[in-house]
Amino acid sequence: MLCNASLRSIVLQAGHIRVFPKGRVQLRDLRWGLGSRVGAECPSSRKFRAAKAMMVDTGATAERGTIVDMLPVKENMEDNDCAIGGLGSEDGRLSCGYSSFRGKRASMEDFFDVKMSKIDGQTVCLFGIFDGHGGSRAAEYLKEHLFENLLKHPKFMADTKLAISETYKKTDSDFLDAESNTYRDDGSTASTAVLVGNHLYVANVGDSRAVLSKAGRAIPLSEDHKPNRSDERKRIESAGGVVMWAGTWRVGGVLAMSRAFGNRLLKPFVVAEPEIQEQEIDDEFECLVLASDGVWDVVPNEDAVSLARAEEEPEAAARRLTETAYTQGSADNITCIVVRFNHDKAE
Repeated sequence: MLCNASLRSIVLQAGHIRVFPKGRVQLRDLRWGLGSRVGAECPSSRKFRAAKAMMVDTGATAERGTIVDMLPVKENMEDNDCAIGGLGSEDGRLSCGYSSFRGKRASMEDFFDVKMSKIDGQTVCLFGIFDGHGGSRAAEYLKEHLFENLLKHPKFMADTKLAISETYKKTDSDFLDAESNTYRDDGSTASTAVLVGNHLYVANVGDSRAVLSKAGRAIPLSEDHKPNRSDERKRIESAGGVVMWAGTWRVGGVLAMSRAFGNRLLKPFVVAEPEIQEQEIDDEFECLVLASDGVWDVVPNEDAVSLARAEEEPEAAARRLTETAYTQGSADNITCIVVRFNHDKAE
């Protein structure tokens, strides 16, 4: 199917300001460059909607900082529209590209988020992939609230791992409360990477995945939460749940993953407690790939890393991964973020 050239461009959600307590966030010394390539190719039609983002200066004083949401809204995406773009720090030490495509699904349930700032003098970057199931609301809620809640956590800088774990669980509880008067029971994965200075935290719930390229080797930084994983099956059955075969292994014969946000009817068997891996960034770290299972269903970890390393720009790498997954037969929404570590850049 072709991208309809007459359809409207993706609406941008630019300049959404997040304000935090005095002394926590300072943006005055941070200047991020951003680029989008008009005329890049969509997997299905060789066209795409250019996704631009911009930073808005609100005149915040040194006493109050800002976090800026710099990505397009991912709702009401029209027939086969794509969101493709990239951004990076002015000094060039870190850059990222993103690509998101509805693919062969009837609706778009993937969301993603990127935030960058300075907190207490440290560079902080947050990247997230949220793959919805049973509807898009849970994934959309995570895009709107997960990183906002994390950055507000009082121990975010002092104990980042604890802050991530508590924020995941609180955001899940908040979402269930917000949806308590609806008839929806959708859910979402979350694969996130949080970089504080040179320390990387990768947290995962569900079957989206993060893979690191280190000295040319593909190193998984998450393990898919599948019901037939021995430890997951034991946890589910200990809580009184069952794991059944229904085309694939499913919790209660329904959900093909063992951890997710939302899915009220499957609580407490399906939880939003993340598994977190920590890494100290060094000169061997080349790039990080985060993607929904629309990529991982058809592209092995090693191939994803090879494709990402072959492209000089992370935006081109993200676009190529999306195209590859589509042409390899992915039947799902396809979303990925590629983060490149540019160690040769000067301060």
